[in-house]
Amino acid sequence: MSDGGRRALVTGASAGIGRACAEELHAAGWAVTGASRRGTTSGRWAGLVMDVDDDDSVRTGVTGMLAAGGRIDALVASAGWGLAGAVEQCTIGEAKAQLETNFWGCVRVVQQVLPAMRAQGGGRIVLMSSIGGVIGIPFQAFYSASKFALEGLGEALAYEVAPLGVHVTLVEPGNVKTDFTASRRMAQAVGGPVYGAPLAKAVGRMERDEANGVPAADVAAVVRRVLESRRPPRRVSAGKAGERAGLLARRLLPFRAFEAAAKSNLGV
Repeated sequence: MSDGGRRALVTGASAGIGRACAEELHAAGWAVTGASRRGTTSGRWAGLVMDVDDDDSVRTGVTGMLAAGGRIDALVASAGWGLAGAVEQCTIGEAKAQLETNFWGCVRVVQQVLPAMRAQGGGRIVLMSSIGGVIGIPFQAFYSASKFALEGLGEALAYEVAPLGVHVTLVEPGNVKTDFTASRRMAQAVGGPVYGAPLAKAVGRMERDEANGVPAADVAAVVRRVLESRRPPRRVSAGKAGERAGLLARRLLPFRAFEAAAKSNLGV
């Protein structure tokens, strides 16, 4: 893409990775619209009130951005949150809420921006996946399920839109130090004699790893490179070298060997 007039829509831009992506792209010369339920703006890029859980909100938000600027060259779909709890103890409502934002929220925004990208002859879509979309995270199964689903969506979508000049990349961060940790929701029915101790151990380990994770700016730098690359990758990891090596091991090792090695790192 040329540097002139590049316009990016970033969801989940009020905090964490989404906000870092908005800041990074703005600094690189993109015209950024950062969307969130609160419509937060930094004063340097435009804020947009848009709830990815709501069809009408997404439709209105994307339509308004197109009316104001005429095009969307890149979508960075970063809106998301985490649910912790044993599969047995999470309600169906809690599980659905997790996928509503992390998966269906991405679907809504993708469906709204694609007609504009088709009409303008191309575009870039970055879906914010996770190491948890390749490796199942115990006691955060529905978070992993949302990201595993996103991996399949992105791969299938890429085949469909490549002839239209639209490129799709899945970015897979490891542990990142953001307010995602403090915002993690616990299932209402948690603990007890069966799951209490292992849940506390696994989530505690995750929180410590996140507190020692890379800054969100590191992930944002990866996103910018993807958007500005002549040949963007289908998948790219972001984070500490050991975590990124874990993704490679997951794809190359026999599953039993990988599972044995991974258990201690996952806190189980």
